Amino acid sequence: MYKALFLLLLSLFTTQYSAASFDHSDWDRLLKTHVLELQNGRATQLDYTAVTQQRPQLSAYLARLSDVQQPQFDAWTKDDQLAFLINAYNAWTVELILGAYPDLASIKELGSLFQSPWKKAFVPLLGEQRSLDNIEHDLIRGSRRYRDPRIHFAVNCASIGCPALRAEAYSGSALEQQLEQQTRLFLQDRSRNRSTGQRLELSSIFKWYAEDFSAGWRGAESLEQFLTLYADALGLNETQLQHLRAGNTDIDFLDYDWNLNDIQR
Repeated sequence: MYKALFLLLLSLFTTQYSAASFDHSDWDRLLKTHVLELQNGRATQLDYTAVTQQRPQLSAYLARLSDVQQPQFDAWTKDDQLAFLINAYNAWTVELILGAYPDLASIKELGSLFQSPWKKAFVPLLGEQRSLDNIEHDLIRGSRRYRDPRIHFAVNCASIGCPALRAEAYSGSALEQQLEQQTRLFLQDRSRNRSTGQRLELSSIFKWYAEDFSAGWRGAESLEQFLTLYADALGLNETQLQHLRAGNTDIDFLDYDWNLNDIQR
């Protein structure tokens, strides 16, 4: 009898958390108000000066993120979980920048000789004090639950070379469309990804995370196979596509621009 009652209460507890995914509307309003889209969304800049004036709203959102406990998170759908983690990464990155803004030109200035800014454990999330690296590489990439290389076009490192900070929050209900659009927008940006004859010049993201793009997502067992899925976004003609499929395309990786993605005044 007691076991049955326990299982009933556990079911009700889980159902309660499952039914109500996290509300990202506070973060969504900040992004829609202060992200400037360039090149039809292929690149963006953030108005850090204006966000500084709304720091209390950002702090309140971060506090609500930190209030989420593991059982609540585990009860959500996979898409709700991933949207939560991406938004947490991006929002805490902005918070990290604001801690030193305007006296910095790059997020890399927030590191030291012995520790990168991404390894600072300053994020209280899911019951632990975490770093940005922990969110990206352990909770997202290290989890066998998500396995979606398109996350690399959603998490934002506050730099010009990084894929655009989306001008809205990610949500579980729209995540597939959002990730697909971010991927295509990034690949359409000729300052970061372009073809020249039988050569491709790509963002260094594809070098750093090559294993993610060749891990079998949508059948892609190599970086070249992943890129064939987005040949149209890369602007490849039929001949270039055939060379890519045959593995006859030379790939170079461009230098990364670590300058802050601040609105230029």
